[in-house]
Amino acid sequence: MLEDEGIPASYEGIHRNLMRESSGDPLTINLWDTNAEQDIPSKGLLQVIDPTFEQYHVEGTSENIYDPVANIAAACNYAADRYGSMDNVDSAY
Repeated sequence: MLEDEGIPASYEGIHRNLMRESSGDPLTINLWDTNAEQDIPSKGLLQVIDPTFEQYHVEGTSENIYDPVANIAAACNYAADRYGSMDNVDSAY
């Protein structure tokens, strides 16, 4: 686990989820799901919407949702809050 560094996930959990969500492309935008229909498309490696990124953003990381470190950190915090850890996410979240 990366919890020693303050990240509520393992490398494997992060990798598994980002490959499913974006195939590893940090510039991916989902333009077809319900979020996109509401004009808040999911973006980046872990497909985070802007309001979630803003709420779970980690101070000291980029404010750019496409920045891989900032996207992963915010997504991991969200997943930890909602599911206990990114490791517990096995489908779109």
